[in-house]
Amino acid sequence: MQLIENVNSAVNNFVWGLPMLVLLVGTGILMTALTGFFQVSHIGHWFKHTLGGIFINKHVTAHTPGHDKQISQFQSLCTALAATIGTGNIAGVAAALATGGPGAIFWMWIVAFFGMMTNYSENVLGIYYRRKNSEGEWCGGAMYYLKDGLGSKKGCRQAGAILAVLFSIFCVLASFGIGNMSQINSIAVNLNSVFHIPSLATGLVLMAIAALVIVGGLKRIASVTEKLVPFMAVAYIIGCLILVITHAGVVGEAFAAIFKGAFALKAVGGGIVGHGVKTALTWGMKRGVFSNEAGLGSSVMVHSASNVKEPVRQGMWGIFEVFADTIVVCTLTALAVLTSGVMDLETGLMISTKEKTALVAEAFEGTFGVAGGWFIALAITLFAFSTVLGWSVYGSKAFEYLFGTKAMIVYKVVFVVFIVFGATMDLALAWDLSDTFNGLMAMPNLIGVVVLSGTVMKITKNYVDRVIRGKDEKPMYSAIPEIQKEQEERTDDEA
Repeated sequence: MQLIENVNSAVNNFVWGLPMLVLLVGTGILMTALTGFFQVSHIGHWFKHTLGGIFINKHVTAHTPGHDKQISQFQSLCTALAATIGTGNIAGVAAALATGGPGAIFWMWIVAFFGMMTNYSENVLGIYYRRKNSEGEWCGGAMYYLKDGLGSKKGCRQAGAILAVLFSIFCVLASFGIGNMSQINSIAVNLNSVFHIPSLATGLVLMAIAALVIVGGLKRIASVTEKLVPFMAVAYIIGCLILVITHAGVVGEAFAAIFKGAFALKAVGGGIVGHGVKTALTWGMKRGVFSNEAGLGSSVMVHSASNVKEPVRQGMWGIFEVFADTIVVCTLTALAVLTSGVMDLETGLMISTKEKTALVAEAFEGTFGVAGGWFIALAITLFAFSTVLGWSVYGSKAFEYLFGTKAMIVYKVVFVVFIVFGATMDLALAWDLSDTFNGLMAMPNLIGVVVLSGTVMKITKNYVDRVIRGKDEKPMYSAIPEIQKEQEERTDDEA
């Protein structure tokens, strides 16, 4: 066991070293530049067609008929957010603050800003290279644009096929770690600590609930997440806002500590805020990536199942996903901790000895009393369980790519059974292994995004010219001729 831990630690340090973080952010910078800073230059447009579209465009939330395996744009967002808004938004932010100081939050924002365009690019490629399986369900993701996109480049056919298989293998393995047992373990530990519920009981109940949802397939998962995600996100945001407003007098100091800590600047009293630029930068980047998953190639698998026909339209949901996860939820968690008094804002050092979720719970208990601890325990339960639902989709899609559509039921059954193991096991090693497999997923995905960056740029320009500037050009819906023709006919019928 010690040998496994040592080997994994070495691999993890290599996978998530500074070069990898630079590659992640560098890809986001590249895609931001190639698309003309789309997340800023067209901010009104993507807000109107994402958050605004929920209220003014019936096509965004419209459900497809029961026999149709597609899901709505809103359902695809909620399922993706179900996987991304998880313990990383609470425990991850607390860990970043405790280890990297307040400055880590600044670098988390930087990762999110450029990560918006990485996630956008993944979704654009996901829609452009997707296809339908034997059940009539859309299948898209890094494995498809690696095999069909990268593989179509001169001399890259075999490389694209190999990277697609490697991505799928790493995704399946990661789904059992970060997407299942680690999340369930967080729920079991929190419920046992706060409500004294036995871990085995928690595991059995969650296994039964998950079985009812997961075995039912993507449409059933999507129907659950579109109700669960808005409720849990809004409830948590309101709780954080109340806490921050209660301590409004120190909000300015909290932001000052974030900016000073990011660059290790001297505070007014002469102390050094934060833990050094390198520590703040590394932890901010790592936690930012783990929170919004931009660059991992994970959420594109569910975004590709949307009933949308425009790749850019789904890409904009990818921008909003990162914005909601990191800029909104993670920032509110950070402000809740920083304004609550559990950290010395002058030095950037923790006053509290607690870590991760317990640190956030302490911040809430300081304002809401014992009810604050209960609230965080329930928030962790909802966030972590929704992550399990989201990652079950990712794992099943990767498993389908490797073994075929009919084999997916095998994966789903095994995935559900592992929930009990997650609730009752000591999973320190599982967390470390999960980090490693997440990093290994990112490598082939980012290679695909970078090599196909020109394709993303062309699709984006085509959309901007047609939809925003009103030019008469042929749309770029799909790399597959039959699907391109089908979507063009669909456009003519809608017109």
